[in-house]
Parts: sequence; C-alpha cells; structure tokens
Amino acid sequence: MGRLIYLLNTRPELCYSVHLLSQFMTQPKVAHWEVALRLVRYLKGSPGQGIFLSSDPDLTLTVYCDADYNSCPLTRRSLSAFVVLLGGSPVAWKTKKQDTVSHSSAEAEYRSMAVALREIKWFRRVLAGLGVDQTQPTRLFCDNKAAIHIASNPVFHERTKHVESDCHAVRDAVEEGVIVTDHVRSEE
Repeated sequence: MGRLIYLLNTRPELCYSVHLLSQFMTQPKVAHWEVALRLVRYLKGSPGQGIFLSSDPDLTLTVYCDADYNSCPLTRRSLSAFVVLLGGSPVAWKTKKQDTVSHSSAEAEYRSMAVALREIKWFRRVLAGLGVDQTQPTRLFCDNKAAIHIASNPVFHERTKHVESDCHAVRDAVEEGVIVTDHVRSEE
C-alpha cells in the first residue's frame, strides 16, 4: 500500500482508488487485496502514463473539483477532490474525506469548491512571489450546477444557511474576481 501511495506523486489518476484503499490498511480483507492487485495490473499495463509538463509559456491556473456525495458507508461523509493545472499541466491534486456530513450533493460539491479555493489562493500567492501574476480570475470547474449557482448568487437562502462560513469564501472569491466558476460535464 505504501508503494501505491508513493506513486501518487506522479500518477494523479490513482488518487481516488488509493484513498479508498488506504482506509483499510490496518485490517485489509481479501476484497481490498484484489482491488490493490487490480491497481498494480493497471500500472503494469500503462507504463507510459504519468505527468506531462507542457513547454507552453501560458502559465494560467485552471482547477477542476468534484465530490463523491455520502461515499463513506460508515460515516456518510463525502469525498472532495481537485486537480490544479498550470499551463495545462497537473501540478497539484488531492482526494480527501470531508470533515462534516453534507445534506445534499450540491453542498458536497460546494465544500469541494471551498477546498479547491484554498489551493487556488495558495498557488496564486506563490506564483505572484515568483513574478508570475495571474491577471485573470482562475477558472474553477465543477460538475454541479446548483453548487455553481450557490457560489455566484450573492443572496443567502434558507436552504444554504447551514453551510459554514468557510464554504462561503467561494462566493466571496467570485465577487472579488479571484475565481470564475464554470460547469463541466461529469463525463469530462
């Protein structure tokens, strides 16, 4: 399992599967072992895959985020995931279980947007320190139209008042022009 975790440094497509498997490291069952072997077979069959760093001089940040609503069968907590692209090349990615239970898929996606926003702000500060200013808002892609609507609608509704204020930082970032939210189909 440790070797699969190590491979996450260069194989972001494994992030979700390895995250799920890592929850059973202390008491793995036969089914977990079979999934791990399936991952190893996938790796053996795709040796040329990995990170491609483009030589494109365009250093625009683009971020994709997603959530897996109520994915944990024990806690019913959702998973957040994001990938940060710099000039079209992946430079950061993460899959993490959310801290609280979401009441809807829109809320889970909105929380995922908040996690991605923290990474966006960090990258924008680092790039500014390196003299690579992001003059345009960073595009944050999400596959949930309701979450995008919550992020871009300045009015708080009864249905969203339970969402913590740190999630509403997404809305503030949209208003400040730090990010622009875009819809992307789940299949992409």
